[in-house]
Amino acid sequence: MFIFNWFKDLLNSLGLYKKNAKILFLGLDNAGKTTLLRRLKDDRMVQQDPTVHAHAEELVLGNVKFRAYDLGGHETVRKTWKSYFPTVDGIIYLVDAADKDRFEESQKELESLMATPELAKVPIVILGNKIDKKDAASEEDLREVFSLGSKSGWGGDKINEIDGRPIDVFMCSVAKKTGYAEGFRWLSKFLK
Repeated sequence: MFIFNWFKDLLNSLGLYKKNAKILFLGLDNAGKTTLLRRLKDDRMVQQDPTVHAHAEELVLGNVKFRAYDLGGHETVRKTWKSYFPTVDGIIYLVDAADKDRFEESQKELESLMATPELAKVPIVILGNKIDKKDAASEEDLREVFSLGSKSGWGGDKINEIDGRPIDVFMCSVAKKTGYAEGFRWLSKFLK
């Protein structure tokens, strides 16, 4: 019972309780997708090998059904992402905020996702991960890289959109367990 209540509280805090959603964890390799999935599943921080094959976690507890897919981020693996696009409800797009040399590559990959017809209205959360590292970019830097305006504000009426698709940036450190909950709460507003 303790584990059920703990997980229910976690999903509730992320805005996913009593929601049924298929969420893809996408981004370049080494951005933190698998680490985030592990944090959400069992609150563990484990050194991960690069994801070679898609990894899915489905958790059903009471009325909660949460399916997350970590699809890997190596260039060859990215070609398989499209097979997961049908019926996707949301995308968590992770960016290593401390790896500025790969921002352009990450931005091009996100542009490719946004040009995919199956994802035309799918909300996207960009998580700027690894803000605990000394050389991490700021939120403003990532907003500029991804051509997004200023923060809409949690309580504000303005929703950042690109071509009618909700999209926003949240800075986080999966290692320190900070920031990503806000991104999930924002995403939950658009999930059925």
